[in-house]
Amino acid sequence: MIAKTSIDHELCFSLLDWYDREKRDLPWRNTKDPWLILLSEVILQQTQVSRGILYWKRISERFPTVKSMARSDVDELLLLWQGAGYYSRARRLHALAVIVSTNEAEGGYDGIIPREYEELVKLPGIGPYTAAAVASIAFNTPVPVVDGNVNRVASRLLADPNPSLKAIRSWGQSLLHRDRPGDSNQALMELGALVCKPRKPKCESCPLSSKCSGRGNAESFPERKKNRKKIEYINALVMVDPSGLPFLTRRDDNGRFGGLWGPPMGDVDTEAKEKIGEISHQLSHRELRVSVWRGTCSEGIDPKSVPISNLDSKILAMVLGS
Repeated sequence: MIAKTSIDHELCFSLLDWYDREKRDLPWRNTKDPWLILLSEVILQQTQVSRGILYWKRISERFPTVKSMARSDVDELLLLWQGAGYYSRARRLHALAVIVSTNEAEGGYDGIIPREYEELVKLPGIGPYTAAAVASIAFNTPVPVVDGNVNRVASRLLADPNPSLKAIRSWGQSLLHRDRPGDSNQALMELGALVCKPRKPKCESCPLSSKCSGRGNAESFPERKKNRKKIEYINALVMVDPSGLPFLTRRDDNGRFGGLWGPPMGDVDTEAKEKIGEISHQLSHRELRVSVWRGTCSEGIDPKSVPISNLDSKILAMVLGS
């Protein structure tokens, strides 16, 4: 994974000088604790930074160590994760905490986050990007990261509309400062987030512009892929007890919104039920169009006592009121 590539000293130092001046003050940048850094990277996989800060603070305060999370029930983490979306991340993070906290003799890591990229990538929910980020930021390992921001910067610098993963890694490796690989990686991601943006990039502010082959037509890179979202039509049945509480069930771990709670959804009996309305809910690769029905039950539970998805919150609000 860690290739030997000659360093482009001019771009390397220009990038770090810019980062030292312009980097955002993010809470996980003020620690070298591998667990807290790993937590931030998992949250930021599919959550915007502004919202990620709130979730990182909330979860790190409750689980300041990997062992503290391992000792908890996954439902407690899911409650804290509510609203962040992509709940499989939370379940995998909890599984990671359990594995890391297990004794080495039993296949774990004695409560210590592994340093090596090759070990990190074996953990649940840790792909090549997250493993590289944690290895470089927490342990100063010179391994390049590749995310959407880095891909876009590389595509423009190289004027390649569809650069290969190998080419991006090789290029990223050439920008890694020997003593500051974590900062080099964060600088490149920060550049993509703040300057080399998808639309209206700020080329005049870019520290790499002198060697950018795509500067004159930056928005042409990388090549945009057209993804048409599939539309899925489903039913949701909210059954309410005499006190106004809904019947909720825990969803299968392997299904959509796995591990969370919500009203019956999918193949439900809507005969003699009252149709309340419809909800459109956007997922990354599809749109859910949910017909919401109301019925009755003998006993429900308080929705605040269990973790539920944003979609289920909207469904319950439509039936029960906000």
